[in-house]
Amino acid sequence: MHHLLLALATTPAPSPSPSLRPGLTEDQVTPGTWGFILTAFIVVLTTFLIVDMVRRIRRVRYRAQVEEARLAAEGGTDAEADGDGGAAAR
Repeated sequence: MHHLLLALATTPAPSPSPSLRPGLTEDQVTPGTWGFILTAFIVVLTTFLIVDMVRRIRRVRYRAQVEEARLAAEGGTDAEADGDGGAAAR
């Protein structure tokens, strides 16, 4: 265990200023302006899609609540009609 800690402690650190391999330019290894623009476009598009999805889910949930309230109101009026004057209406 002591040897492992000693080996880790004495392992040389990488050079502070890394350089590119010979034959490579910075344009070949970085995304550049077009990469940034494409990434920003994907982030904005994803944000709009998430907002639209949340809006649609909220709308469906609201419609379900309205439908439940409407059915409860219809059920309540049917129950009152059957209980109070159901025999007279027949």
